[in-house]
Amino acid sequence: MKKFSLLLLIFLISFQSFGWGALGHRIVGLIAERHLTKKARKNIELVLGTETLAEVSNYMDFIKSDRTYNHMSPWHYATIPDGKTYEQAGTPEEGDVIMTIQRLMQELESKAFTDEDEAFALKCLVHLIGDIHQPLHVGNGEDKGGNDVKLEYFWQGSNLHRVWDSEMIDGQQYSYTEYADWIDHATDEQLQNWSSLNVLDWAYESMERRNQCYATMTEDKKLSYRYSYDNIELVNQRLLQAGIRLANVLNKIYG
Repeated sequence: MKKFSLLLLIFLISFQSFGWGALGHRIVGLIAERHLTKKARKNIELVLGTETLAEVSNYMDFIKSDRTYNHMSPWHYATIPDGKTYEQAGTPEEGDVIMTIQRLMQELESKAFTDEDEAFALKCLVHLIGDIHQPLHVGNGEDKGGNDVKLEYFWQGSNLHRVWDSEMIDGQQYSYTEYADWIDHATDEQLQNWSSLNVLDWAYESMERRNQCYATMTEDKKLSYRYSYDNIELVNQRLLQAGIRLANVLNKIYG
């Protein structure tokens, strides 16, 4: 019984620290695939073999079941309190999503890998570029990225982080390919505006947009159709930005 309880606790802790849910990460991966250059696509296939970016996009959550990778848990998020810059907040000793993305980009360009090999680094990068675009993955330092904000979503117990990770996305009732078809329509102006490869810019965007996650909640924290209506456009924008920027990064490294 004690062993079962411990395993359940580990599962719950791991689940609560996920970025986008499985569907969200696959959407990001598929959108990125669609915006790769031919050369980048060919070179990535040499690294990943038969697996696609969509298929490897959840790998970094999958390996949480192995304690060997426990030290990577803090790499999924960053903390920048309201009114502070990243520099003022300070980078934690164990690392965070900002410095890990920056490191992985450098390693993939230099081919000098800190953790395992190129395929591993690439899978992690695909996942973390998705994570940093989820607004609550750049937390305010007060509620564990919304995990401590308990609420009801469509009359079921949940928390704010989970609503943004997966429940609004899952509620659209699309497959990840259908979802990508729905939102992958960036204009030329958007593609230009989103072309920055500056990871800190992405984090500050999430920091700014996380305010909407809280501001659109009702006082009783019983959320349903109206909350989804008020926020699904932002969810879709962040998924699309993540996919486009992931493609930009990979085109730079592999193209």
